[in-house]
Amino acid sequence: MSDRLTIAFVGTGVMGAAMAGHLMDAGHRLVVFNRTKDKAGRLLERGAQWADSAGEAAASADVTITIVGYPGDVEAVYLGTGGIVERAREGALLIDMTTSTPTLAVRIAEAASARGVLALDAPVSGGDVGAREATLTIMAGGTAEAFERALPLFEVMGRTYTHAGGPGTGQHTKMANQIGIAGTMLGLVEALQYAKAAGLDLERTHAALSGGGANSWSWGAYGPRILSGDFAPGFFVKHFVKDLRIAIDEARDLGIELPGLELAERLYARLQEADGAELGTQALWLLYERGGQDEGGPR
Repeated sequence: MSDRLTIAFVGTGVMGAAMAGHLMDAGHRLVVFNRTKDKAGRLLERGAQWADSAGEAAASADVTITIVGYPGDVEAVYLGTGGIVERAREGALLIDMTTSTPTLAVRIAEAASARGVLALDAPVSGGDVGAREATLTIMAGGTAEAFERALPLFEVMGRTYTHAGGPGTGQHTKMANQIGIAGTMLGLVEALQYAKAAGLDLERTHAALSGGGANSWSWGAYGPRILSGDFAPGFFVKHFVKDLRIAIDEARDLGIELPGLELAERLYARLQEADGAELGTQALWLLYERGGQDEGGPR
């Protein structure tokens, strides 16, 4: 690939807009599509070109990158009539950075290969902060050739990049990541709930534990947001519920039981049902504040 590429970017939401902006900063030409055009406004003001569909964007691109909401959205933009796989140019590279299912990632890779196109499943971790600061962790599944071609772009958007293996392994790695996050978010919220019940100063407690074994990425990134009452989404509850349900399904297919994961899914599902779908994952705190984590408590 030449140094300056035409990149189709599909999905310019909380994370995608920042990621696409970094690619523009690196000198690449952008063609963008999003279901809500307003969310691409800043990119368009900077000179990005608008496309009326994901397939139209891909038709003119060396590389197509997607970060959309749900597996159904991924399937539609890639495999639907007039979609990305159908309209991508021979030799193009397709990179799906949505958290989706490993099975769908394999299907996309097979369909792309049949048309002489390379595909990677490359979900990310790091939330809105990681997207803004270009410090995302990127977990890629696909051929070594596809990964090597994508690496210069990953270096623009992230800090850590791993080639996990063949198609679908990026999504499996992301499932492991989400399982780990679910546990640390429960630990963060319950630790602060305990400190509150014990009459401790929460900011002082958080600072003290930040230097000990309880510290984690979630502790540092989301603890201060909880303490300041900031529950705006860096990563939506509704998307986390989707991820946890994918992880549960995959675990069952693998023949393993993960009760901690299943507990986290139940709690986040209750938060979602209690008008929390559009909040950030740190809003789990609010469920505990309302007593909704108990089986018999308010929903």
